[in-house]
Parts: sequence; structure tokens; C-alpha cells
Amino acid sequence: MTGSKSPGSKKAATKAATKVGAKRRGRPCKPRPLATSPHLDAFLDMLTAERGAAVNTRLAYERDLADLGRWLAQRSVALEAAGTEDLRAYLAVQSKDGAPRTVARRLSAMRQFYRFLLSEGRRTDDPASPLDSPKQGRPLPKILTEAEVGAMLSTAEARGGPEGLRLVALLEVLYATGLRVSELVGLPMTAIMRDGRGLLVRGKGGKERMVPLSDPALAALAGYIPFRGHFIPPAAGAGGEAGHSPFLFPSRISAEGHLTRQRFAQLLKQLAIDAGIDPEKVSPHVLRHAFATHLLDHGADLRSVQKMLGHADIATTQIYTHVVTERLKRVMHDHHPLARRKVEEASEG
Repeated sequence: MTGSKSPGSKKAATKAATKVGAKRRGRPCKPRPLATSPHLDAFLDMLTAERGAAVNTRLAYERDLADLGRWLAQRSVALEAAGTEDLRAYLAVQSKDGAPRTVARRLSAMRQFYRFLLSEGRRTDDPASPLDSPKQGRPLPKILTEAEVGAMLSTAEARGGPEGLRLVALLEVLYATGLRVSELVGLPMTAIMRDGRGLLVRGKGGKERMVPLSDPALAALAGYIPFRGHFIPPAAGAGGEAGHSPFLFPSRISAEGHLTRQRFAQLLKQLAIDAGIDPEKVSPHVLRHAFATHLLDHGADLRSVQKMLGHADIATTQIYTHVVTERLKRVMHDHHPLARRKVEEASEG
């Protein structure tokens, strides 16, 4: 019949239409933050090339500045041409819905971007410099007492075996150095310095620092390393013998090849329970805080603590001086005879 289509052609047309419809109805890909200015691309490249910024850091700056760029575009203002009042209006909107910490982070990204434009001669002023940071109460870091750290170490030592020896080594090294948990679990064997008295640690931005090891940490490593092979996957065709791993704390099951941050945190929680300590108080980062605070308690200078922690800015390290000050205030209040007398007089009155 003239004009009729064969069943095969109808099926083909239906199939093609279905594919087109599927594409139209398909789930959109999650959008990646887009740079809204060529100068933003240059700024992000500078962060990576000159400052050694990590991928996540670069993405965070890109997200924050791209969001600002989209908001400015609605006001017909280019990102690189924004004025102080434009930026102040944007932050006011952000402050209504966002947490002070988020607003502060976005302000930091803005300041660095416009300083970059000024240094590159793209602008003759810095519109972000007059802006005030949002007020936010910075919480003091949680810490453990020296007695609590000692209780956890004693509990770990009592376990024995390869698992116990590894846990003691992890605790002693962390408490002796204040490493970030990612730095600790990812330590290569080559991090142990030739004289065996310290670690060469690669921290944020690829920066290296030397951190000394205490005698207890050295003893813990000496006890653990002979059993390190217990945590290395067997080599193929080696009759069950341990293979090779470049890591100080290898893992048989981890995709990274070393103990994961999450597994170490789990081990600490269980250890806290066994030691009679509230597990909510314990984490790898809390032990880092304890390291810094206890050093300052015993007279260490702030600059030395800053270097060992790997802080780029000493202002970050100064938070631990507030912890020590608060503790001293409590000691004075609880134990000074004049303070006790005032409390007694108040109760009698």
C-alpha cells in the first residue's frame, strides 16, 4: 500500500525516538563549579603552582568564587570588577542563611582573589580589604588529660600481639609528634630519619617538616616493626609470605595500602571504652590537640609547637594558649587559698 511503512521501519523509528527521549529525560550530570572569569582560572592555577594547594582546596576556592560570580552577574557586575559595596551586599545575603564559619571562608577566598588581581595589575584597588570578618566564637579544642592518655597507652600495651603493638606504636607516635591523622597513617618507611630519632613528614601543600620522636615512641616502633609483616598482604606465588609495602602502617584490606583514618578512629574509640574513658571525647585529632596543649603546659615555646604541628600561621597555634589559660584559671579558682576563701564567704553569706 502506498505511503505505508513496514513494521521494521516503525520499530526503528520508535527505537530512535525512545533514545532521543531518554537523552532529554536523562538525569543531568552533577555540575562542576565553573570559573566565571579568566582571571579566576589564573588565580586557581597560581594556588596550585605557587602555593601547592591541594585539589580539594582549589575546588573549595572555585566553588566559593564561582558562587560570588553568579550572584554578581545577576547585578550585571563582572567578578573582577566588583566594588566593596557589591561584596558587602553579597556577604549580607550569605549571612542570613549561612553559618559564620562558611561566610568567613567565602570572605577569605574573596580577599585572596582580589589581592591576586591587585598584585597582577588587573586592578588598582582591593575591594575586599575594607570588609569585616563575621564574628564567630571559636570553640576551644577538646583535649585529653595526661592521665587519660596514659590510661589509653596502658590499655593498648596490655593487649599484646601484633595488633596491640601496632596500636601502641600509633598512639606513641601521634602523642609524640602531633601529626595529622592522614600524615600518621600514610607514613612511608622512608619517613624514619637515618639516625632514627625523628620523622620527615610531608604535610599540607607538599611541605616537609622534621618532627623529633620521644624515647617511648622510639621504643614502641622498635617493638612493632618486627611484626609489621603481619599487616602486609601475602605476595603472589610466595607461599603465603608477606609481600612488600612502602608504608609504616600497612593494611591487608585497605585500597590505599595503609591503615585508613576511619579504621584508626574506630580503634581509638574501642580503646577508650576499654580504658574507661568516654569514647565521644576521643579521636585522632583530639590526641593532636593533647600533644600541643601538654607541650605548652610543660613550658614549650609556641614557635616550636607551630613547627611540629605544621601550621603555616602561628595564629592557628595560638588557640592552644587559650586552652592552657582556661585551665590555669580553673586551677586558680579551685586551689588558690584566696579564691577558696571568697567561695566560703559567699556561701556563708
